[in-house]
Amino acid sequence: MARKPTEGGPRTLGPISDLERHLPPDWWRNLFNSLYLKTDGDVVEDDRNTAREVDLLISAVGLEPNDRILDLCCGQGRHSLELARRGFRQLIGLDRSRFLIRLARKRAKGLGLSVSFHEGDARKAKLAPGTFHCVAIMGNSFGYFDREEDDLSVLHAVKRLLISGGTMAMDLADGDWMRQHYERRSWEWIDQDHLVCRERSLAADGQRLISREVIIHAERGVIADQFYAERLYSCEQITKLLEEVGFEHVRVHGPIQALSERDQDLGMMSRRIFLTGKSPRKIAAVPRKGPMWPNVTVLMGDPRMPDMVKRDGQFNPEDLETIRRLKSALAELSEYQFEFLDNHASLMTDLRRGTVSFALNLCDEGLRNDAFMELHIPAMLDSLGIPYSGAGPAALGLCYNKALVRAVAMSLEIPVPLETYFDPSDQSATLPSIFPALAKPNFGDSSLGITMDAVVQTPEQLVDYLRRLQEDLPGRPVIIQEFLPGTEYSVGVVGNPEQNLQVLPVLEVDFSQLDNGLPQILGYESKWLPESPYWTQIHYKEAVLGEDQRQQLIDWSNLLFERLGCRDYARFDWRSDASGQIKLLEVNPNPGWCWDGKLNYMAGFGGLRYSDLIRMILEAAQDRCAAELAGANGQAVAAVLANGNGNGNGHGHSNGNGNGHANGNGQAKTNGSYVSLNGNGGNGNGNGNGQHRENGNGQTQVTPAVVNTSEN
Repeated sequence: MARKPTEGGPRTLGPISDLERHLPPDWWRNLFNSLYLKTDGDVVEDDRNTAREVDLLISAVGLEPNDRILDLCCGQGRHSLELARRGFRQLIGLDRSRFLIRLARKRAKGLGLSVSFHEGDARKAKLAPGTFHCVAIMGNSFGYFDREEDDLSVLHAVKRLLISGGTMAMDLADGDWMRQHYERRSWEWIDQDHLVCRERSLAADGQRLISREVIIHAERGVIADQFYAERLYSCEQITKLLEEVGFEHVRVHGPIQALSERDQDLGMMSRRIFLTGKSPRKIAAVPRKGPMWPNVTVLMGDPRMPDMVKRDGQFNPEDLETIRRLKSALAELSEYQFEFLDNHASLMTDLRRGTVSFALNLCDEGLRNDAFMELHIPAMLDSLGIPYSGAGPAALGLCYNKALVRAVAMSLEIPVPLETYFDPSDQSATLPSIFPALAKPNFGDSSLGITMDAVVQTPEQLVDYLRRLQEDLPGRPVIIQEFLPGTEYSVGVVGNPEQNLQVLPVLEVDFSQLDNGLPQILGYESKWLPESPYWTQIHYKEAVLGEDQRQQLIDWSNLLFERLGCRDYARFDWRSDASGQIKLLEVNPNPGWCWDGKLNYMAGFGGLRYSDLIRMILEAAQDRCAAELAGANGQAVAAVLANGNGNGNGHGHSNGNGNGHANGNGQAKTNGSYVSLNGNGGNGNGNGNGQHRENGNGQTQVTPAVVNTSEN
């Protein structure tokens, strides 16, 4: 039975007989903090160890100053920073610990060293495939997961990130040695105030070493009682695992023994294996000879039907101008042929005819212009087996519920505003007492239900606005958030994880010309009422952010993109509170695609034209669909079809045995498996002239490069 904690102190378990039973499966999420640097600092903060390990890395791999190097599971960045000191120029560090990544960035800045540090999961690193000459996993950072399959996922990710013939380098505990020599119990003073007591035991299957640390402060008593574990790989086991993944020429370069000023319990760092392996040669990507699906059907809202979101409940001249500009941009994409479907009364019949090979889903109004039925469009396409662009029904349904998005963000430790969920059917609901506050519908998009009056200063104003919302949107739950008075940002993401995920330049909302006295929000008036000052006086500009803040927004956005199931493109809106802490506002899968929308604005900052943005989205969607189809059929047929050609623009088919050759330059099929014939098309170099903000004002031209998350 666990002992009761002292009042105000942490919980301590006291004597236990089975360490494994108390081990959290994801212990690594919270362990690597300031206490870790205290307990393990005698090794991981000793510059002598770092210098010796980097010496070995450079000599074993044959690193050169211009090599692109990924320090995976980089911790506080000690190896990356040492490499930067020695003149290596292209360095990226990635680690799951937010504390350690922030510390690494702070140290890099203080030392004037150029290393890009990212927060992320080693199993799903959001970096471009085939980028790095070397991926190093140093400092005994492998084998932490509960399942060996997750270790395999890390190695597969490393192989994906390496160029052909690139080198994986790793040090990890010598499993055979540790089984024989681990200390079952130890204690040591790590400084004048902290005592660490450790106990260890092998897991029941003998494959992992379980450790427990009780950290005691001389005056405050027990401050931590924590458990962790590492899988014990022998030289033979880790070599076999690497070869199973596909690495070649695996070599063990000898043991690493740590130095320590304390020279007491070195734990898992006491004796380690250092080994390298070569990434297998990769088949060169097939050059893009044209889209896999050149015939594209564009799905849109129905201008014949009412639309409660739009001004006066119907399509307006501004909406028709948006459609005209879209068609003009699509006409610039000469490699595609487009047709348009916007008659929702016959939409299912039209889709069932079998003439739709690929759908560009721009129907963000929803089926029959009902925003609650936005997810029905991709559900219909899924049921008919038609590949399409954008998020699937599950992601759209999830992100339509703002409270659920907030819960997901909180689970990822992403800052969110204080919030109260108000259900109008709950007669005993307690309203928040923090003002100013922002009240908005829990379900919805396009700022429906968010007007200038949504920012309330008193309980009376809040009650009045809640009454108005129930009149306009009866029965709809409301969320009441702290109002964030700081700068508002948007991050645009185009592409997909494990393909080519790109982040556009970050946008900032400029409220500086908005009339004094008006709440600084992007509400309904800014999107649908041309006569409003919110339409005419709000502008957009490229954000000026410190590198740490910019990278943090990108990391958070990429994390949410994957966790929420976004696909092809998405937008993430953020705003800072009075103290400068940036918090999540909204997640927008399938965000506004219009010529005067935020996403196109960000593309313009990156020197792209409207048509370039649409091409990027189409290419991302078709590449994803091609990969999904190839994966579903269990084989890649790019090599068979690489030389396919013909005189048509339609769908080419082989003779069914994989040896025939395609007679079209669009889609090819062999043995039931599809393959894309397109690689990475150019995006052009337009300067964004002629684009406009959502409020109709002219764009300020700025042309920095588009950010690729693998190179920033």
